Amino acid sequence: MKTIFLFLALIALLTACGGGGTKVAPVAERIQKSWSAQSVKEGTTPVFTKGGSSTKPGYSNFRLELASGGVARFTDIDGITCTGTWAISSDEKTLALTGLTPPPTGTNGTISFTISSLTDNSLTITRTTASLKTGGTINEYQLVNP
Repeated sequence: MKTIFLFLALIALLTACGGGGTKVAPVAERIQKSWSAQSVKEGTTPVFTKGGSSTKPGYSNFRLELASGGVARFTDIDGITCTGTWAISSDEKTLALTGLTPPPTGTNGTISFTISSLTDNSLTITRTTASLKTGGTINEYQLVNP
């Protein structure tokens, strides 16, 4: 009887203390950083790896700065920096850059990305529309912070 009581007390204690778990902050909070390219694929072709040989070294200047208040700075392969706003979709799967000035080629000032993965220091995104700057490819970016 004493063993059963101790067992039930232990179960109650574990249930009371361990029920909450660790709450993960929303994507919109975790993504607010300055990101640079670790590697880039244009279509299915790898074209850039930080610190390695690359067919497109211009990606060493690629930056995606997502600040609080929705302020965005985007520097693409050509080195041109655009400013605008950023937002995360309600399902937390899409990052949209809007009102970019100057508007990147063929975008009307808007670029969207699908978010594939996000950790404290890495972000993988895929552009949802073709980039005219890279010959009409859908590009995947593996980004790092810092």
